[in-house]
Amino acid sequence: MVFALVISAGLFAQTQPKTEVVKFKEIKYDFGKIKQFVPATHEFSFTNISDGPVVIESTVASCGCTTPVKPEGAIPKGKTEKITASYNASAAGPFNKTITVKIAGQDQPIQLNITGEVLTADAYTKYESEKQKTVKTGS
Repeated sequence: MVFALVISAGLFAQTQPKTEVVKFKEIKYDFGKIKQFVPATHEFSFTNISDGPVVIESTVASCGCTTPVKPEGAIPKGKTEKITASYNASAAGPFNKTITVKIAGQDQPIQLNITGEVLTADAYTKYESEKQKTVKTGS
């Protein structure tokens, strides 16, 4: 009987969802078209919505071309912080990169996503020129 109670308690505990401890303003960001070899940076802002301090244990990028920077130490209840994602833009073409954020005490990491398209210097100049024409003509 005690064994059945322990097993059912274990199963019940596994089905209970973890409460959200941080709330990101956004989890996806599109840089649009960016110039090759000009690094692009975006700040993912979040707020600690838990009842106590939280710690960002790690931020891991899906490749070496993306560098995440996390806040150090405990983030007090109600405080807003940021994770900065820098993309080196060395390879021309579209990109879709992920940053995995691990929060202490949480089983499920949070996935942040950056996307965009890196244009060569010539292609970027052409793109900017076309964009300016569109602004001037109002179309």
